[in-house]
Order: sequence, then C-alpha cells, then structure tokens
Amino acid sequence: MDAPFTLTLTLFFCCSSVSSVDISPGSTLYASNPTQTWTSPNKNFSLGFISDGPAYFAAVTCDGIPVWKAGCSESGGGAADSSASLRFQANGNLRLVNGSSGSVVWHTVSVWSTFDNPTDTILPSQNFAINKVLRSGLYSFSLLSSGNLALRWNNYIVYWSLGLDSSSDSINLTSPSLSLESNGTLSVFDLSLSSPVVMAYSSDHAEGTDILRFLRLDNDGNLRIYSSSKGSGKITERWAAVANQCLVFGYCGDMGVCSYNDSGPTCGCPFQNFDPIDLDNRRKGCRRRVEIEDCPGRETMLQLDHTTFLTYPPELVPQLFTVGIAAC
Repeated sequence: MDAPFTLTLTLFFCCSSVSSVDISPGSTLYASNPTQTWTSPNKNFSLGFISDGPAYFAAVTCDGIPVWKAGCSESGGGAADSSASLRFQANGNLRLVNGSSGSVVWHTVSVWSTFDNPTDTILPSQNFAINKVLRSGLYSFSLLSSGNLALRWNNYIVYWSLGLDSSSDSINLTSPSLSLESNGTLSVFDLSLSSPVVMAYSSDHAEGTDILRFLRLDNDGNLRIYSSSKGSGKITERWAAVANQCLVFGYCGDMGVCSYNDSGPTCGCPFQNFDPIDLDNRRKGCRRRVEIEDCPGRETMLQLDHTTFLTYPPELVPQLFTVGIAAC
C-alpha cells in the first residue's frame, strides 16, 4: 500500500537555518480566516492568505513580509476572492479555488517548491536561473543567457538592463544564475567565471546581523533590494535598479506625464484638454476630452519641454495628421 502524500514545507531564513513542517492531505486554508496559517517550527515562515484591496492571495510570508504569492508567476494571475480556499489534495497537489465560482485560480503538479517557482521576490540562497522570471503586473525581470539583467514592460520592451563588467565580455557563459547573498550582494554565478560577478550592493551591505535582505520587483516596475531587521516587520529600500522612477516604461499609463514633487514621482496629464482616467489612481493614465477624429477644428502640436514620448502602449496604427510649421 502506497504511503499517503505529505506536504513538507522546507523554509529558509537568512541562509542560516532550515525547518520543515508536515501538513496532512485534506488540510485547507481559507481566505476568510487570515489568522489561520501553516507555520514553520522556527516561526519565521508561514503560508496563508493576505489581502490587497478586494483581492486575496495565498502567500508565503517571512517574518510577516510577503515573499511569494501563488499564481503570480503569470501576468495577472493569483488573485482570488474573499471566500477562496487553498487545499492540499490527496494526490499531492496544492489547489487554490475561488469560493464564489468554484473556479481554479492556481494549482501545483505534485512535487513542487516556491524557490523553483518565484513570483516577484528572490531570497538569499535562492538561485535565479535564466529560465525564471519575476513578474509584477505588466512588468517582468529576467536573467539573460549573456549574464545581463533586464527589466521589461509587457514581456518585450526593455527599459532597463545591467551587463557584466568589461572583464567578462569575452567569456561565454554556460548556465548563469543570479543570487542575492545574505550580506546584500547581488551576484551572477557561472562555471565559466573564476569568481562571482557582483552586479549590485545594498546600501547596508555587510552591516548588522539577523537581517533579512530580499530582491523584489515592485508593482511600479522597479527592481529593489530591501532589508528588514528580524521581528520589526518593517522594510527599508537599500538599492533600486532605476534611479529615476519616471524612466520606468509606462509608469504613468497611456498619455500620462511623470514628474517629481517634494514627495517623489507623480503622474499628471499633458494639458487641460486631457483628464485623468482615475482620480484615485493617477498611474492609470489620461484620456482626451475630445478624440482626434471628433475634433471640430484644426489639430495642433503641443510642446512638452523635458518630456520623452514613450508611445505607451505601442501604437499599432499611427495617428497621422498635418499641421503647419508654426504650430509645430
């Protein structure tokens, strides 16, 4: 007689300790009971539900900080309703189901681990290979076969990249991987390299003890290294890939204009002939008050100083019209 399946959660904290806990088949977590979790013996990690507005996600948290979300490795995936459940089935699979419709939001195929299926976060000792992708909305982060790092919008527009230093240009990499060390060093590893190539340092590199550092692709399209002192539940940004947030492609949406004020980046509209799509979320972009084809008079060009036109989203059919030189 075959032995029953057992869900074993193998969890890491700052690369220093490994703990596991066995969950019996049939065990279920419910979004309606956020205090119910499957927790590691050392209490550092837990699997349960977290909420983000009206959406609920089955997530692994480390010291209270979300580091993995079920289904979020696919664009737009993972969000469940308030009556959703996560069940460990008798066949060994995990299954996330919406309670209202009974639709399957996400599921595993037997042997599976979060470290091999990252969503938006990389933890220390977690190797990130070239076939892995971090996703957050329309944004994604990947390691290329050349060893370079790349951030993309909608899977194909690269708006940030970071390459290996010049000493590595002539080396053909075999199977590069990216790793964040517990001291805050972000490095590329490969058998062809005599030593790891450091791509970035956290600003608190090698400082303190009992600190969790992690790399996360945020929903604003920026890739950042954060640190958190154990037990604090607070995170501090220690490095950002894109120093100027306005250079993140599509940050302010269609026809939105990104600028800075005293508190940071802000999104606005080009001119008084445009309105925000959503006053509560200026990142959703702007709309014309009157569409070009419905314009009762002549069209003119609007000059926007110190502004880069990003064609967001990329236009499939260009809108062409003729104006006088004076108007331009």
